[in-house]
Amino acid sequence: QVQLVESGGGLVQAGGSLRLSCAASVPVFSTYAMGWFRQAPGKEREFVAAIRWSGGITVYADSVRGRFTISSDNAKRTAALQMNSLKPEDTAVYYCAAQSRVYTGLKTGYDSWGQGTQVTVSS
Repeated sequence: QVQLVESGGGLVQAGGSLRLSCAASVPVFSTYAMGWFRQAPGKEREFVAAIRWSGGITVYADSVRGRFTISSDNAKRTAALQMNSLKPEDTAVYYCAAQSRVYTGLKTGYDSWGQGTQVTVSS
């Protein structure tokens, strides 16, 4: 498994931006894919965005497409989620995840998870 640590969460007003970062214990390109998920209070964890290094394929949830962008910096062993035009409904704990053993698709099958970082968007 890969060790992952998220950072960059915080409190922001609606319409604002935040950039989440995920530091990995291995070069991010050595994984098959990395993704971001979120869990709001009282709700199940849901997929947000993911990237497959082979081919540079990215996938986004409908609710964030056009507002969020997933990227990486292999030299720094980090993956990032740039979040713009934030809405109160984006409030959640955001988790970084990696597929380190086998590629199973971009929305499920992640074997490594970070501890999460809180994002709160005020109206």
